Amino acid sequence: MIQSAEPPKLTRNEGLKANNTTLAGTIAQTLADPNASHFTDDDYEFLKFHGIYQQDDRDKRKIAKQYMLMVRTKFPGGVLSGIQYLACDDLANRYGNSTLRITTRQDFQFHGILKANVRQTMKGLNDALISTIAACGDVERNVMAPPTPATSPLVDEVLVHARNLSNALAPKTRAYHSIWIEGKELDLKAEETANFVDPLYGKTYLPRKFKTAFVIPPVNDIDIFTNDLGFIVIDEDGKLAGYNLVAGGGMGMSHGNAQTFPRLADVIGFLTPEHLEAVAKAVLTIHRDFGDRTNRKHARLKYVIEERGVDWFRSEVEQRAGCKLAPARDFQFTTQNDQLGWHKQTNGNYFLGLFVENGRIRDEADYRLKTGLRRVVECFQPEVRLTASQNLLFVDVKPENRGEIERILSEHGVSVNNPFSRTRLASMACPALPTCGLALAESERMMPAFLTRIEGLLGELGLQQEEIVVRMTGCPNGCARPYMAEIAFVGKSPNKYQIYLGGNEASTRLNRLYKDSVKTDELVNELRVVLSRYVSEKLPGERFGDFCARVVWNQAPSQLATSH
Repeated sequence: MIQSAEPPKLTRNEGLKANNTTLAGTIAQTLADPNASHFTDDDYEFLKFHGIYQQDDRDKRKIAKQYMLMVRTKFPGGVLSGIQYLACDDLANRYGNSTLRITTRQDFQFHGILKANVRQTMKGLNDALISTIAACGDVERNVMAPPTPATSPLVDEVLVHARNLSNALAPKTRAYHSIWIEGKELDLKAEETANFVDPLYGKTYLPRKFKTAFVIPPVNDIDIFTNDLGFIVIDEDGKLAGYNLVAGGGMGMSHGNAQTFPRLADVIGFLTPEHLEAVAKAVLTIHRDFGDRTNRKHARLKYVIEERGVDWFRSEVEQRAGCKLAPARDFQFTTQNDQLGWHKQTNGNYFLGLFVENGRIRDEADYRLKTGLRRVVECFQPEVRLTASQNLLFVDVKPENRGEIERILSEHGVSVNNPFSRTRLASMACPALPTCGLALAESERMMPAFLTRIEGLLGELGLQQEEIVVRMTGCPNGCARPYMAEIAFVGKSPNKYQIYLGGNEASTRLNRLYKDSVKTDELVNELRVVLSRYVSEKLPGERFGDFCARVVWNQAPSQLATSH
């Protein structure tokens, strides 16, 4: 007798979601228990769907685990009002560690919040009409969109599409409102909750996170090819003709696991705006129905498309969306950078782009960025927009207010000219230690001083005016999108990093592993070898990343040291 194969063993998370479809867990009970120092391991997973990560200070683990929480907002397109910005600033001072951190998905993160203060934080955000639901978890995350008003007259229209899509893809559980706004347990015996199944996500939501973004060529300021789902604007005579659909991107991987890898999204086809929501839901439900629920490291949409193919995926999207995708239309990206400094908008007002190193808004010595930004918002109430490169824009500034804004910022040590090296302005790093539980090495805390050493090396080689995109992460999960950088450092273990080389200016090409395990003290010397070769052999106008793709990828590292 032939025995049937056993069904695949699902991950622990799948059981948790299936057994608690409202995502309420026992969060409310733990909040109400003054003797509970932290949430349970099960609630650690449920909290993510509410926009919260439970963490601990890893610098203090030798003494004891000191639990705290990170809360992440959800700003479609990175847009918030001046009033909302002030509310976030207040909450960071009152309940967090007095900093705001701009994420690489156009959100704010509050760090260092204690369990006793988390509900007040969430209530304060809600009072300012700010949500955190689905900022984390196995659902659609924050929907990104181009924040820069001068990029295209279509920016505002695209931002509306991003907000509408964010609402359409949000989970519908009442647990969020019950726990954080009403401050009570969700009644799981009530008819509407006892048998609750999310109408879009089903009982077990998605196998893993899902990321969506919009972008307007020729500026790839969103890093569109790193998303599960992307929409590239097709502009015809100043009108939004529609979008090229891209799908299957993602940065995360695991060291030593060949099943995991960074991947660029594929261009699938063209759609007109009226089909936007249907196509987005089609792509999301393909991930829901075909994603790997037995291995969370292999559970992203990129692996579904990699293994089943683009033709299969296109056909599945068309069937689910009820529309035919046209062939993709021509587009070109030239750069990924934010527009910093003053720029005129199409409506005659101005926006100001300010560099925020690693996205961390704080006061430090004479550089009182956090207080300066607050004073500007208090005085002039500009709209605030957060960028995918962790910078901040003040939008719709009247021409007559520019001088006073410059004066206020200058009083706080902040220049509107962003007087940093081009390489520093193009850099990013993830938070890593001491808060992230996944970090294998330093990132944000190390990056500023490390960049100073790189700047010294560039000056030594006569490259001080060059822009080289440098990114660092404390682990291979890729939160700062390192695999798109011209130079990337990815944490391998304490004080050891992988070095990747060869991304490009438009952020349309993955880099490649150059060295697998390099001690912190040896990183600059490793760069000296390849940068020296770049100086002597680069083509006119050739960027460092393009040189690496042309030369370095074709030679073993040992050859670089001996070539002249």
